Amino acid sequence: MDIKNIEEKMDKSISILQENLAEVRAGRANPAILNKVMIDYYGTPTPINQVAGISVPEARLIVIQPWDANILKEIEREIIKAEIGINPNNDGKVIRLAFPELTEERRKELVKEIKKMGEEAKISVRSVRREGMDIVKAEQKEGTITEDEQKSYEDKIQKLTDSKVQEIDNQIDKKEKEIMSV
Repeated sequence: MDIKNIEEKMDKSISILQENLAEVRAGRANPAILNKVMIDYYGTPTPINQVAGISVPEARLIVIQPWDANILKEIEREIIKAEIGINPNNDGKVIRLAFPELTEERRKELVKEIKKMGEEAKISVRSVRREGMDIVKAEQKEGTITEDEQKSYEDKIQKLTDSKVQEIDNQIDKKEKEIMSV
């Protein structure tokens, strides 16, 4: 029985949650919201950060400066298509994304969204726990481990699951405070 493998799978679920939380717009300019925006650069889908410099000169502003001025329109089009909730402002040299102040209603919607992400991550972690428990039971039936070892492994898997669920709750609480305090 390999507990490390189970822990790695649970950590993968948590890292996916962290990526998703980074993309949630919390009223501050965060370049991570552009992670999924791909530009058709000479026929090749390319991440925006590989064709342009992205900076955050102010708390509510992202400036995108393409290295090739010919793709400015393409970047603008792809940002609109990505539906990130912000209209790009193109001045011919750079694209500016101005983040509006979040309303109380929108903050509450975002909190619901992140709580849902947290629940999905917990479901994923519990699914990994179930797989691990099934493996332990199968190994005990085959006779490769004793009943005492089975109980020991099940306890370790449960403790690992509890700690990962707690980690998820902590990240969700942290993000909720960030959203509500902006």
